Amino acid sequence: MRGRTYSLVEETTAHVEPRERADSWSERVDFHHTRLDFRYARPDCFSGEMTSQRSDTYDLITWRSDRVEYVRTPRLVRQAPAPDYRFVFPVEGELSLRLDDRQVRLTPGSGVLVPLDAPFALRHDSMLRGVILSIPACEIDGPLNRKSPLSTGVDLSTGLGRVLYGMVVGLHDERAHLDAAQFNAVTDRAVELLCMLAAGDDRPDVPGHLAEVEAVVRRYARDHAADPGLTGTSMARALGWSLRQIQLALQRAGTTPREVIREERLRVVRDRLQRAEYAHMTISELACAMGFSSASALSTAFRQRFGTSPRELRRRHHQA
Repeated sequence: MRGRTYSLVEETTAHVEPRERADSWSERVDFHHTRLDFRYARPDCFSGEMTSQRSDTYDLITWRSDRVEYVRTPRLVRQAPAPDYRFVFPVEGELSLRLDDRQVRLTPGSGVLVPLDAPFALRHDSMLRGVILSIPACEIDGPLNRKSPLSTGVDLSTGLGRVLYGMVVGLHDERAHLDAAQFNAVTDRAVELLCMLAAGDDRPDVPGHLAEVEAVVRRYARDHAADPGLTGTSMARALGWSLRQIQLALQRAGTTPREVIREERLRVVRDRLQRAEYAHMTISELACAMGFSSASALSTAFRQRFGTSPRELRRRHHQA
């Protein structure tokens, strides 16, 4: 279960017969993502290599290969549904994405969040070095309060975007020195930043300081989630801002102080369900400790957020 499994695999076509390399690459990409069509410029002499850092929640791929186009057709969307997301950006070279009749050109310093339940085509030339992070739908749709497909460009060259870029690249650079808990913890925060950037992407008129307020509020809620007295008012008082200012900063992300606090409390519950020192606590006790009115209220919110119940998560974790 989450927190226990972390695999690091490095793969290359160099050890595959030349005529079989394109098929081998297609098979590995399908394994890590979903069913795609592949259009190789030179399938008879294709060359590629990838590194996968995989946990039960996330899969971070860094790859370099010859020219290829990856296509998710309407037929494949129907035949092989996949509600999750992929965050993609180039480190070297250029990517071209066609999505919803739009053409997006990605160069180093820019990225895109792509839903797998919509058709797209992703193409790059030779000598590209790219990064793609697989993210479960609940980690995007939950925080953004969205139920419709999302595809948005992300500026990774400055501000929070540059911080996000550094976190993801840093995960790759330190891949051999991480365990499952560390990998998941850092990726959780990277996805949180990505959600903040995605939420603000379609609100260019919002003052920049509100994004900073939002980041500080989320960090405070995360650090004090176990405090049963945590409220929007108490956060405002502790941070020296007005409640209205905090509400405006979170409104730009489509959320509220109450929802942010609940989100962080659910994360704490998820972590405690998987830690031995909390194994003695019942679901009711965990619910009470985290400010939920009952075990039923916690279970309902937990299932909506993570797609499973607290009891099921604990049972699977101890069976792993």
